[in-house]
Amino acid sequence: MTEVIDGNAVAEEIRAGVSDCVETLTDTGVKPGLATVLMSDDPASETYVSMKQRDCEEVGIEGIHVDVDNDAPAEELYDTVERLNDDDDVHGVLVQKPFVDQVDERRVLRTIAPEKDVDAFHPANVGRLVAGDPRFKPCTPHGIQRLLESVDVETEGKEAVVVGRSDIVGKPMANMLFSKSAGGNATTTVCHSRTEDLAAHTRRADIVVAAAGRPEFITGDMVSEGCVVVDVGINRVERDGDSELVGDVAYDEVAEKAAAITPVPGGVGPMTRAMLLYNTVKAASAESGVDVELP
Repeated sequence: MTEVIDGNAVAEEIRAGVSDCVETLTDTGVKPGLATVLMSDDPASETYVSMKQRDCEEVGIEGIHVDVDNDAPAEELYDTVERLNDDDDVHGVLVQKPFVDQVDERRVLRTIAPEKDVDAFHPANVGRLVAGDPRFKPCTPHGIQRLLESVDVETEGKEAVVVGRSDIVGKPMANMLFSKSAGGNATTTVCHSRTEDLAAHTRRADIVVAAAGRPEFITGDMVSEGCVVVDVGINRVERDGDSELVGDVAYDEVAEKAAAITPVPGGVGPMTRAMLLYNTVKAASAESGVDVELP
């Protein structure tokens, strides 16, 4: 019987723990604050920011949002981030992607103060993760790690394959899976669009993390019986004139073989948002010196 890993349920447990941490910090005079910055008129980006602000409100984090005109010079965005870095009421800064053409993405990531970089994309935070001393774990890989823990999936000694090599998911996920300090200890392979005979790699895996950005890319014949499959993808496809949300995994056929699998939606997505709240509280705790018991 395939176990469907319920990201909504696990995320709700983490959010409840975050709410308790916020209460503890608030009682000492520290109100955790998360600032979101948007320089885009993309409706999807606006929706993502609204969801993150709503999440903050629900757990008691102070949500601060700043809109930057998408026709403004890039310097206006960089200056906005610098102001938030200097704001003592802001413990986390998130600049919503995608960026407009005039903005240098790498400069944005370098401009966010590392101690407020709750996405964990600043080069200093990436370096600390690789070195085994993370300030923050990136939200999506950390969320995946917690999902695996929720269904007692042991990664140590297992074969893990990550399909995708993005800076946001693929690279940090692979690092956390094989890293001793991150508790992974798996033998980890990173595959991508240039990988020859991808199915040969995924079929030998005990754990497959699909983060390729291609709808239903991982099919039933590409996985082994009893594997664990984590689907990071979110793709809209048109079927019979209707729009449908699917992952990077052909869910129905892969679920027939997997011991456990994440659905889309309701799997990894809620966890990414929950771990953003987690990192914000962790940042507030570190900045204030007030210890909290993170969930």
